[in-house]
Amino acid sequence: MMMYVWVAVGGALGSMARYWLNTAATAIWGMAFPWGTLLINVVGSFVIGCFGTLTVEVPRFEVPPEIRVFVTVGLCGGFTTFSAFSLQSVELARVGQWQTASWYVTASVALCLLACWLGIVLALALGGRRG
Repeated sequence: MMMYVWVAVGGALGSMARYWLNTAATAIWGMAFPWGTLLINVVGSFVIGCFGTLTVEVPRFEVPPEIRVFVTVGLCGGFTTFSAFSLQSVELARVGQWQTASWYVTASVALCLLACWLGIVLALALGGRRG
């Protein structure tokens, strides 16, 4: 039962961080392109790649399963926004902005995969291993 509490607390904190960062990104760059969602997904991909590798594969840091669930399922799950990404992509295409939609989908997938890989590489380097 406590695992659910860890997921819930992490999810709440991740959602609050997502709202804050998206609001800040919109204030800085405007609403013409979903920069906030893109940034959130890239940061979340980096965090889950780095944390997951540091706590499991290396493992440089031994953390209790509750903390791993708190960060990966709760915090990152509440923070990243794949459903928002999907809705924004479809909405861009629906209103005829196919080029913007295509760029957004390509950039989101490529940058998030790159960020996750960089997180893993950093974690392996911190743990003294190469990937």
